[in-house]
Amino acid sequence: MKERLEQKLRDAFSPSICIIKDQSHLHAGHAGADPAGETHFRLEIVSDAFAGKSRLEAHRM
Repeated sequence: MKERLEQKLRDAFSPSICIIKDQSHLHAGHAGADPAGETHFRLEIVSDAFAGKSRLEAHRM
């Protein structure tokens, strides 16, 4: 799933930085957590597509 997510982000935003960290292990055992993992990710993405947009506008993209 991580690879698929990264490819979609790269296709959509052509980022100069795209860091995806799987943080599913931090949610293991929580109600509704999928034991297979890859359910929670932290993203750091830098792209010209966000230029001139507020943080809220960028998050909505």
